[in-house]
Amino acid sequence: MIHNKYVDEYINQWRDGKIILNKERIDLINYLEGNILIKDAVYFDDEKIENCIKFIEKWYFPTQPFQRFIIAFIFLMDNEMDSPYFTEFALLMGRGGGKNGFISAISNFLITPLHGIDNYDISIVANSEDQATTSFNEIYNTLSKSKQNKTGKNPKAPYLVSKTKITNRSTNSTIKYNTSNTKTKDGGREGCVIFDEVHFFEGPEMINVKRGGLGKVPNRRTFYISTDGHLRDGYMDSMKDKILTILSGHVKNSRMFPFYCKLDDPKEIDDESMWEKANPMLHRPIYDYAKELLSTIREEYQDLPFNRSNKPEFVTKRMNLPEQDPESIVAPFDEIAIARDKEFPNLENKACIGGLDYAMVRDFASIGLLFRDGDEYYWHSHSFIRKEFLETTNLDPPIEQWAQDGLLTIVDDDVIDISYITNWFLKMQQKYNLTKVIADNFRTDIVRRAFEDAGIPLEVIKNPTAIHGLLAPRIDTIFAKKQIAFGCNPLMAWFTNNVAVKMQPDGSKKYIKKDEVRRKTDGFHAMLHALYRADEILEYDQPFIMADIAF
Repeated sequence: MIHNKYVDEYINQWRDGKIILNKERIDLINYLEGNILIKDAVYFDDEKIENCIKFIEKWYFPTQPFQRFIIAFIFLMDNEMDSPYFTEFALLMGRGGGKNGFISAISNFLITPLHGIDNYDISIVANSEDQATTSFNEIYNTLSKSKQNKTGKNPKAPYLVSKTKITNRSTNSTIKYNTSNTKTKDGGREGCVIFDEVHFFEGPEMINVKRGGLGKVPNRRTFYISTDGHLRDGYMDSMKDKILTILSGHVKNSRMFPFYCKLDDPKEIDDESMWEKANPMLHRPIYDYAKELLSTIREEYQDLPFNRSNKPEFVTKRMNLPEQDPESIVAPFDEIAIARDKEFPNLENKACIGGLDYAMVRDFASIGLLFRDGDEYYWHSHSFIRKEFLETTNLDPPIEQWAQDGLLTIVDDDVIDISYITNWFLKMQQKYNLTKVIADNFRTDIVRRAFEDAGIPLEVIKNPTAIHGLLAPRIDTIFAKKQIAFGCNPLMAWFTNNVAVKMQPDGSKKYIKKDEVRRKTDGFHAMLHALYRADEILEYDQPFIMADIAF
């Protein structure tokens, strides 16, 4: 097995009981020692490791053992491929762990002659410009004339520096930032792409676009840096699933290095000694920055009894362990995931109630059929989205893929005409016993006339929001008891995860959007309308007794 002194230093700190690691980092050590460091074709480029550490400590900050551990694997080389062994790095840890500062320093080093790759362009990609510029500005400030380190010198001379691009003159390598808009950003010829705060990414589209430019320059690398977040079933959750699969040994020859820090159990939030599991900056001995960080975290923790609404934020961000406020969501993510993956039985000729949400005819419209068998509910849904809205709005979910899967239809029209809706229900009538359709009171004149012409019974809810409080106990129950199925429909899970629950003064619940433009809820509200008459399904679904009588 090959060795590096910084790798050995960090592992021995843990084995000697000097630091505490969470399960995923313990699994990482076992994975590295059992699968990677025993390979004949890999070696540590010790010269680049030393140069990188010296560069960071000269211009940025003193490095910590966990940072030196990660740097060593950035320069773990594959002798057969003459390239880095790990091409992807997932650095996931609690807020305050120094992810941005670390990636700033690494990025700066990678564009220097010390790395030794010309035209090694780096893109920093985030969901917003403020986040995308965080690491960029740190490099900019370090290179600016007014920023000098303790030697009285600054590294500006070899650089061309502007507010949008940093270029190393010697290597012609640049650092730029992008926001995550797949409609306006193409994959270039980057050597490295950094995705900052991955928990904001709803889908893989931007990541696929930007990574598509890698491979044209030697030593390609991708970094994912993030704390966890409140968005469920997005790219962050899929990445965590991938990490766990890699660490379990089920993925052979993976080129991802997953440094994943978190609490192992929510109960550990009350044990300060466990906090370093989520944030390696808190590993002993604690230096000045970490002392201030620990003091801040303590204050936030001690305030929780008086600010209970902040607990989900504290646990999710500081402890990197997602927690959702049960009073602000439809259901926990795992319950929605079960509904998403649960398949339908044979529903042919079964009675059902239709649901319709047709409020925004210029972007989304959703419809569906609600079936019921005792306490089991089956929601078979479909959606329509206007092509122009899709092209002009930065939606992260894989809309085109969902369209290919038949979960939605992309409409190339000025509006989502009501005929798309009625035609779908008429098609469903040929297979199922559609008794009626329930709709809200938006565009009642258009909807009612179209359904009358199609011969489909329609019931309009005069006050849609009034039914939310009535249906909330049923919705809570069917998710908690796993009694609702979406029939392998990730689009419906996305709709449901986008719903926020607002408590009303009288204690009832109201289902609203988390975001008015990008986080659509149409499918959930269509289901809500159908649930309003769910009890009628059992009546309609009774067998026709007269059919058994011989006249």
